[in-house]
Amino acid sequence: MQAAVPTGAARAMNDHGAKPTLDAWNLIGIGGYNLACLLLGMGLGRLVDGWLGSTPALTLAGLALGILAGVVGTWFRIRQFLS
Repeated sequence: MQAAVPTGAARAMNDHGAKPTLDAWNLIGIGGYNLACLLLGMGLGRLVDGWLGSTPALTLAGLALGILAGVVGTWFRIRQFLS
């Protein structure tokens, strides 16, 4: 009778050389990070726009920076699962 071979998270916890698995919690974390980047970038842009009276220029710039931060952060987060 053979022992069961652990797979997925159990294998990742027991095997130091195992590739990490991309599960639902990781995906939720990546989505939450992207949402936070978008809202923070747009919110800061809107706040500075209101302060300077330059609507909507800095709101759009903040949104663009939020999108960029989300893409870069997502790349750093998922590259460990790709290699």
